[in-house]
Amino acid sequence: MTETPGWSSPDQQPNQPQQQPPPGYYAPPPPMPQPSIKPGVIPLRPLGVGEIIDGAITTMRRYPKLIIGAAAVVAAITQIIGLLVQLPFLRDLTAAVSVDPNTVSQEQFVQRLTDSMVGFLGGAALSGILALLGTVFLSGYVTVIVGHAVLGEPVTFAQAWDEFKPRLLRLLGASLLSTLVIAIGVIFCFVPGVWLGVMFSLVTPALVLERCGVGTAFGRSRALVNGAWWRTFGILLLAYIIGAVISMIIALPFSLLGSAATGFSDDPAVALSAGSLVLSAIGGIIASTITLPFSAAVTVLVYVDRRMRAEGMDIELQRAAGHGGI
Repeated sequence: MTETPGWSSPDQQPNQPQQQPPPGYYAPPPPMPQPSIKPGVIPLRPLGVGEIIDGAITTMRRYPKLIIGAAAVVAAITQIIGLLVQLPFLRDLTAAVSVDPNTVSQEQFVQRLTDSMVGFLGGAALSGILALLGTVFLSGYVTVIVGHAVLGEPVTFAQAWDEFKPRLLRLLGASLLSTLVIAIGVIFCFVPGVWLGVMFSLVTPALVLERCGVGTAFGRSRALVNGAWWRTFGILLLAYIIGAVISMIIALPFSLLGSAATGFSDDPAVALSAGSLVLSAIGGIIASTITLPFSAAVTVLVYVDRRMRAEGMDIELQRAAGHGGI
């Protein structure tokens, strides 16, 4: 398996003394701007915000079977397993909220409701863990595809999996560590959690594309985001808002169908019916199929943009694409 050229982290170069021009030297005017080289989904130069968003959408359109297909499978597995895990606890919770408080003592009612809520929340937590695992896999897998899409290279599922597979366990460890660090920051104060989330947002593309270790990936993300925190935050926030709007638009019809199926009842037991949760899961599958790969692709292109701006990687990518640089 050969490594895609252009993604390795830059080597440290020794400092060279600057040469001073001789007296009377005439400096020629700077060369005229060259046309953008665009072998793939983005031009190989520092990107604008619109180009990053457009590049993510274009990647999904050029590789629909690889990206949308994989996202649909991952979303379906996580949503279905999560639903099956919650259904037993859902029945207990529905029975608890359906009890007439006049037929039992207040202590018995509170105890029954508390036990049911603990079980239901435990099932929800397990569903969240499954969703995290699915998101980690999909993010790393999409990262490999975007890496090829930037250079306009064809890629198959087998090729993407062969490149991503050796990094899977490290990526899982990095994602869990990043989630823990960010959660601690959010618990102590919301602002540190957001700051850490943005600072380490490029861990996945650094780990997958540069084939480095977990600690090195965290250091690479911090180095690339350093000095461009607000810009990185703004782009990721925009991608999040776009994804949230898409999810809301997709989920709305299924929510209305669930409400119609229950007769728009205010009864908690009816609202927590299996049918309404199934409709919600279907909406979640469709929404995740679109929003998860979109967010992952945006993150990778932010990483590419930061490396082109901070490390001149556009020249290396142009050479890798066969254009020899500008």
